[in-house]
Amino acid sequence: MAVTRSIALQAVNTGLWSLKRSSSRIFQQAQTVRALTTIMSPPSKAVVYEHHGPPDSVTRVIELSPVEVKENQVCVKMLAAPINPSDINRIEGVYPVRPQVPAVGGYEGVGEVYSVGSAVKDLSPGDLVIPSPPSSGTWQTYVVKDQDMWHKISKDSPIEYAATVTVNPLTALRMLEDFTTLNSGDSIVQNGATSIVGQCVIQLARFRGIHSVNIIRDRPGSDEVKERLKALGADEVFTESQLEVKNVKGLLSNVPEPTLGFNCVGGNAASLVLKFLRQGGTMVTYGGMSKKPITVSTSSFIFKDLSLRGFWLQKWLGADKAKECRDMVDYLLCLAKERKLKYEMELVPFDNFNSALDKALGKLGSQPKQVIKF
Repeated sequence: MAVTRSIALQAVNTGLWSLKRSSSRIFQQAQTVRALTTIMSPPSKAVVYEHHGPPDSVTRVIELSPVEVKENQVCVKMLAAPINPSDINRIEGVYPVRPQVPAVGGYEGVGEVYSVGSAVKDLSPGDLVIPSPPSSGTWQTYVVKDQDMWHKISKDSPIEYAATVTVNPLTALRMLEDFTTLNSGDSIVQNGATSIVGQCVIQLARFRGIHSVNIIRDRPGSDEVKERLKALGADEVFTESQLEVKNVKGLLSNVPEPTLGFNCVGGNAASLVLKFLRQGGTMVTYGGMSKKPITVSTSSFIFKDLSLRGFWLQKWLGADKAKECRDMVDYLLCLAKERKLKYEMELVPFDNFNSALDKALGKLGSQPKQVIKF
């Protein structure tokens, strides 16, 4: 009986050992299969900064190691990305919302899907996509983000416009729609008219039959600038020195007093916008390039009942506006594709990033929007 029990125990132990060995083999095979099926991004060249400061001092171009593309993620080969003033402010550390350092620069851009995770259904390699809403880290050759961070756009979208469509054109569109009801025949006034937002405001207003009064700074070649803006659809264009008169509205010919104004400069340029506004008008501030405060006379409030408002695209995008944002992006890209929306840009190879950054920082005078091409 004891012998029989011993044989039975040996059989059980042998079976358990076999089972353990089999389980170990299966686990090793599973690990091997997983290793073989793990999708990795290619190495990525990126513009990074490890602490805040002057962008031309704290940024450097380095190579990043490949990263795993998880099941719900998409790896995108970036094609182009702009250098926006807000990008510079993030690097300087003065923008209200900024990524934690060390960080990769850039906030918007366009790319082509390179690979997708196993659970991704709506995107495929070769699709043209933009980060929508925009997100940090676009100044690199390959970007890996969750699938819901990418918006598929038409493959025939102009690359430079797809790269820049969200931050500036969308700002122009929202400001025209969000603060007062504008009807055909109404007019708006703005400073910073040569900016991308300014150029878009002129064109989007013209499509709706809305007149635009535009203020530019005094500089060499201002007559040529005026003609370029008028070719885009501007009704009136004035330099700041032309408006050093008591009655600026007397300069308007067939344009009604503006009901809405846009300010991205501050200081005296903002005061000039206020002078043009009609009774009960509204000035919207979306930037402060001069870094000077806005000074408003008491009479502007008491006798003209003017309103001062602010607009920040990132706050608007954060208010659960993803679907609305993507619909408007598609609309704006359609206009760009049809050449009904255009603005000045310079495409610069990624290898010349430092030169493009110098231009974006204003070291070489007034320059078109710098767009990095990867």
